[in-house]
Amino acid sequence: MEDLGIPELSSEQIEELCLIAEKAAREYVLSKVSQKRIEELNISVETEGTKPVRLNVEVNVSLSPLMKDFHVQRLADEAVKEAFASAEKFLRELKCRSLK
Repeated sequence: MEDLGIPELSSEQIEELCLIAEKAAREYVLSKVSQKRIEELNISVETEGTKPVRLNVEVNVSLSPLMKDFHVQRLADEAVKEAFASAEKFLRELKCRSLK
């Protein structure tokens, strides 16, 4: 992620960042595919450092054979983008709070 000029993150803020990113990815996948059609959904969110913080997001999805024409890799890639967008929004809000 780009440097947003945020202060050093606390362990609570890092945990919240990971939860927000994971929730965004999960909600994206579930907004595109019924949970009944998902055989496996694994989302991994990890951070490195506190300033700057480096965020790694992995989304692995396996769908039911009934979804054979569905582009699973595109779904996973878009879920990762959603996770990063939500994480960036959270970090920008932290920056605004730290300036007050």
